[in-house]
Amino acid sequence: MAPPGGSSARKSVACSAKRSPLETETEEHVARLEKVFEEIGETPRGKTCDAIMGIIEEGQEVMKEFRGAPALDTGLLAAAQAVEHYEIARYGTLKTWAAELGLKQSVKLLEATLAEEKKTDEALTELAESEVNHHAQAA
Repeated sequence: MAPPGGSSARKSVACSAKRSPLETETEEHVARLEKVFEEIGETPRGKTCDAIMGIIEEGQEVMKEFRGAPALDTGLLAAAQAVEHYEIARYGTLKTWAAELGLKQSVKLLEATLAEEKKTDEALTELAESEVNHHAQAA
């Protein structure tokens, strides 16, 4: 049985179907990465990330396993946070490398993205702790 008023995590996802702040933020991340590549004289290119694909697969498994169950939202939030934690680790590493190489502009750009990723992770934690986990527990 779904929580009254519907699922909080799914509502958040549904709201993101419109042009969301998260989508705009992602575009800003890409623009910053392009500037980092400029600073090192390289051309950026897309690449599939096996780690993120694995996290997405886990999220899909959660959706199948907990379909219609109160635990679905907690599982979806856990998957979303796994993505954020991966991104935090990667941006943190890149920022450190940029600092060690003396790439001051890149450090600032990567720090801005890292701060946004941490803020998103904190927002997901707040959502889990204030709503979603309680709904699952109460069911």
